[in-house]
Amino acid sequence: MIAGSDVTGIDSTRITELFNHGFGPAGQSEDAPLGLQLAAATLHQGTVHTERYGQTADAATALISWSMAKSVVHAMVGLLVTDGLLDLAAPAPVPEWASGPKGEITLQHLLNMNSGLEFVEDYVDGEVSHVIQMLFGDGKADTAGYAAALPLIHQPGEVFNYSSGTTNIVSAICGRAIESGGGGTGPDAVNRFLSERLFQPLGMSSATITCDDAGTFIGSSFVDATARDFLAFGQLYLQDGVWDGAPLLPDGWVAHARTPVVSPVPEGHWYGAHWWLWDHNCDPAPEYAGMKCADLNGFAAQGYEGQFIVVVPDRDLVVVRLGKTPREQQLEVRTWLAEIIRCYPRS
Repeated sequence: MIAGSDVTGIDSTRITELFNHGFGPAGQSEDAPLGLQLAAATLHQGTVHTERYGQTADAATALISWSMAKSVVHAMVGLLVTDGLLDLAAPAPVPEWASGPKGEITLQHLLNMNSGLEFVEDYVDGEVSHVIQMLFGDGKADTAGYAAALPLIHQPGEVFNYSSGTTNIVSAICGRAIESGGGGTGPDAVNRFLSERLFQPLGMSSATITCDDAGTFIGSSFVDATARDFLAFGQLYLQDGVWDGAPLLPDGWVAHARTPVVSPVPEGHWYGAHWWLWDHNCDPAPEYAGMKCADLNGFAAQGYEGQFIVVVPDRDLVVVRLGKTPREQQLEVRTWLAEIIRCYPRS
């Protein structure tokens, strides 16, 4: 574990206890209370304060994002909005939706997960799950095409439905926007765009993406990076989209990520635009470790098996946790993260 120089008000003793617990017996197997801990790190006031790795990972190990990649897609959309190549309020530029009721779906609907499209986000039952079929079955060659072809079952904007398919539709839209802006086609173009416009400026040298056979970045699920590089991505959002003193994302883009959809989502959290909300917008607010969501005042990129980048602006803090934890045990991981957050003072 690395612990940076103490700042007044940081409870370093408690942080050490929490990391010892998280990477002791509580985090040594997938069925342990916290599941299998691979990496965890905190970035406070722009400096790595504490980090630790499990038995099968270290600081150089690139680990899978799963759905944290959705928040990377949000950043990619922001870059293309900056370029004038995407319009959130316009009908989503999906060629097969040019006519018919799906033509009412906007890019904003897609980012808010309330497009009205059918999609079952089930990680266990392959008989009913669209996400399993999309990533590993019939839809894997063209993930966006698979999701875009599913029926419209609600009026756009009315019903929240968390959907990895929705993100891959957005990712394909981004790929076509890159092409229309003269950036080339296919996975090489998307890789180059993300590398030059996002990963390189942030120093995320380990970050890689996976594309499907159609050339679409599988933005629902597949960014690999080290814990420190995921910290850097969180720091960009902590700094309101500004990096090295210059705006990288559009003005107000972080506020866009944090603006909640109209209706509350399952499990007590609220959702913004491809980011989960852990802040004062939560009502009713769930409790983690006796601390209301409102007290956390943060927002998070979250992924399958308990991947987290939690951004906490009023504590000048980013926390990353990477591992393998069954869904039914993830409340324990969130509680552990909340306890870590509480160790840092409000700015």
